[in-house]
Amino acid sequence: MEKKAEAKAKKGGNREAAQGVVAVAEAAASATFTPRLQELYMTKIRHDLMKEFGYKNALEVPRLEKIVINMGVGEAVNDNKIIKSAVEELTLISGQKPVITKARLSIATFKVREKMPLGCKVTLRRHRMYEFLDRLVHVALPRVRDFRGVSGKSFDGRGNYALGIKEQLVFPEINYDKVEATRGMDVVIVTTAKTDAEAKALLKAYGMPFVN
Repeated sequence: MEKKAEAKAKKGGNREAAQGVVAVAEAAASATFTPRLQELYMTKIRHDLMKEFGYKNALEVPRLEKIVINMGVGEAVNDNKIIKSAVEELTLISGQKPVITKARLSIATFKVREKMPLGCKVTLRRHRMYEFLDRLVHVALPRVRDFRGVSGKSFDGRGNYALGIKEQLVFPEINYDKVEATRGMDVVIVTTAKTDAEAKALLKAYGMPFVN
């Protein structure tokens, strides 16, 4: 009996060791991989912005901090299963599992109860943030019907930019044949810029197609 327990423990230890090796390998791969837009920032954008705004230190140059994607699902009031579908789609779009957002208060008029699931959101940082922005600017937005660019006035006065997308179908990760309903989402790009002008210059350098 003791030998069996010892063998089982040894087997479990080997499994944990293997998982540890895999984790280290994934971390190493992540450390050596640099997203295209991040490399562009380090090799060109940072230098160009220093010259344009007269920064004396490279640390003063604005940079991306995070990207928050929020998908509201009002239909969930009548069908909780819709939330699951929204979570799956946002996971495909962002490459990261989102968290479910819930109602803070009960609103009888709209049949909303406190803590009822009403949407999902995800916060992207580092590599995933750059990869999402790259796909958003160069793949998704050009697929928007009659696309002519995005507004250059949707900044909040503190260097952050908000963008609304009407359909998740513009992202190639979404299979049109499996979509139950079209859903929009809000994308908030948070930067370290102190002014909207600096933030706009940063996003424009990444390829954001502003129309004004």
